[in-house]
Amino acid sequence: MSQPPSPVTTDRPTPRQLRYLRTLTVQTGQTFTTPHTRRQASAEIRRLRQAGTDRTGDIARERAQISRDLHERPGDAVRFSPDEISGYGSSATWA
Repeated sequence: MSQPPSPVTTDRPTPRQLRYLRTLTVQTGQTFTTPHTRRQASAEIRRLRQAGTDRTGDIARERAQISRDLHERPGDAVRFSPDEISGYGSSATWA
């Protein structure tokens, strides 16, 4: 009887593939299963690239919702109204 082929260690994903996968997950907001082979890594990269990286609309909607929640939710300790502050960002001050 012949022995089954031993796993080839050179077929593991390259460090470059793994770094790119991590970058894509941050850009797309998705996760991935750690690939065991270069082929699996390539397939995950293709999937994440097809998912798109334009989250601008999502980010704008999230910020608008947070702002609405801070203004409208009763009982929140951090609630404020627009006339209580002036300025923007690091130059914002309490009116």
